[in-house]
Amino acid sequence: MRVGIIGAGAMGEQHAAGWANTEAKLVGVVSAHPDHAAKLAESCGATVYDSLGQMLPHVDVLDICVPTDLHHEFTAQAAKAHKHVICEKPIARTLADGQDMIAVCQREGVRLFIAQVVRFFPQYRQVHDAVAGGKIGKPSVIRLTRVGYKPQKQLDNWFVDFPRSGGVLLDMLVHDYDYARWLAGDVERVYARCSPGDDPSVPIGDYAQVLLRFRGGAIAHVEGGWAYPPGLFRTKIEVAGDGGLIEWTSDSTTPYIAHLKAGPGEVPEVGLPLSPLAEDPYTAEIRHFYDAVVNDKPFSVSPADALLGVQIGLAAIESARNGQAVTISPLPEVA
Repeated sequence: MRVGIIGAGAMGEQHAAGWANTEAKLVGVVSAHPDHAAKLAESCGATVYDSLGQMLPHVDVLDICVPTDLHHEFTAQAAKAHKHVICEKPIARTLADGQDMIAVCQREGVRLFIAQVVRFFPQYRQVHDAVAGGKIGKPSVIRLTRVGYKPQKQLDNWFVDFPRSGGVLLDMLVHDYDYARWLAGDVERVYARCSPGDDPSVPIGDYAQVLLRFRGGAIAHVEGGWAYPPGLFRTKIEVAGDGGLIEWTSDSTTPYIAHLKAGPGEVPEVGLPLSPLAEDPYTAEIRHFYDAVVNDKPFSVSPADALLGVQIGLAAIESARNGQAVTISPLPEVA
C-alpha cells in the first residue's frame, strides 16, 4: 500500500507517524506550505509533490489532513482517481459535502474512513465496552467534557475561521457527538448555548454547552471550548445508568472507575486498570484503516457515523444562533 498525505501540519505529522507502524509505505506529501512538506517528507523518506494531481498516480491511498472546508474537494479528486481515502474529522463542513463524499466513494468503489480518533483512545473505548456490556445497566445520563486552549497556528489558523471550521461547536465537539452516539444511539434533539463571539456576524464564541436528547430516552450534556491557558487540555467522561455510574477524567492517573449499585452487604467500587499501550490512538486508527482495507473488513466508525456527527454539530450551531432547540431529522441511509 502506497500512501500520500495532503497537509503537513500537526495532524499530517501524527498520521505519518502512524503509517510508520504499518506495512504501508508513505511515498508522497503535498502541502500549501512547501517548507512543512519538505520537513515531513524528509522525516519519512517520501517525495514532495507540487499538487495532489501530480501525486495521485503514485499512491493507492490518500490521507487528508487539511482544513475541513477542503475535505470534499480532495476526497472527490482521490475517489475519481480510484484511490482509497482516510480523512481527518469532521467529514465535511456541510451535510451536502459529506453526503457527496460518501456517494462519490461508493460510486467509484473506494473506501472512505473518517478519523474519529476518540474511539481509539483506550479510556473512551473501555468505557464504551463496559456500557455496551451492561456494566451499569441502561445508560440514562452522559456528561462529556473537552476543554482546551485556542489553536495557536502561526500560518493559516483556519480553526478560528468559523466559516471554514465551524468553531468549537463543530470542529472540537464532533468528537463527543460521535462518542455520545456510540454510547446511546441516535440523537433526536439538540440545544446549545455559547459564549458571545468577538465578531457580531458570528455570535458563537469559544465556549459551549450542548444538550442532546436521544431517541432511546437518554440525555447527554457536552461541554467544550477554547477556554484554558495554552498548554492545558482536559477531557472527562461520566455515564450514569440504572445500575451504576462510570467516570473518568484526564486529570486522574486512575483508569475509569465504575461505582455499582450495592447488593446486600456489598460496598462495591470497581476500577479496571489499563494495560500499558504499545501505540498511541492515532497509530491505532491508522492501523485499523490499513487492516480494514487490506483484509476487506468493515471500519469501526462508518462514513454514516461521521456524517451524523456533523449533523449534530450543525444543529448545535443553529440552536446557539436562534436560542431554540433543534430537532434532528433522520438522514437518508448511507453505508
